Amino acid sequence: MAINFNEQLDTIIDSVDLHAKWLNTLSMLENAGARKIKQCEHPVFVPEDILKHAAEESRHAWYLKKQLRKLGEGLCPTYEPQYLLAPLTSMRYLHRLDIMVCRYLKKEHGFRSDELKYSAYLLVTYAIEVRADELYPVYQQALRSRKSSISVHNIITEEQQHLASMEAQLQKLSPKWKDLCDYACHQEAKLYEEWRSEVMDDVTRLAV
Repeated sequence: MAINFNEQLDTIIDSVDLHAKWLNTLSMLENAGARKIKQCEHPVFVPEDILKHAAEESRHAWYLKKQLRKLGEGLCPTYEPQYLLAPLTSMRYLHRLDIMVCRYLKKEHGFRSDELKYSAYLLVTYAIEVRADELYPVYQQALRSRKSSISVHNIITEEQQHLASMEAQLQKLSPKWKDLCDYACHQEAKLYEEWRSEVMDDVTRLAV
């Protein structure tokens, strides 16, 4: 992660308004992940681990909202654009990645129907968990260095468990699971760079 983004995190943490929007944006992304998981569920055959994962992503969204309240009451009450950083890109992030992965699985590997939904869920989730495993520790370190009362340590631990779980399930999905993961992570990296750039632009604009 580039050093200038680390510096932007310091700028975010030092501003109540920016920090509230940052936390709200992360909360929205976690909630979008939970919703995406529910959309991929089979109506009858729902493994327990999927129920657990959806519940934990929802809890992360709530936990980030709870952390947000430490900054003050009434901040960022909804996920409306005015309460987010890079709102349009943030709101489309997971959906765009899901579309890319679904097209790839369908065209290159012949996945269809429920198998396509489940496989896309695994790959999209894997790529996002890889990103979370990078982003949250950097954010936590920035919080610690700024002596903030806010913490995302609990989320870090669960996201690491999610990543291990996704990898184990992907190994059962296909002997080419590493290639599938590489594709998903490559596409996610492009979306992340776009998102990060727009977040930084917002921070620079709003910090003035």
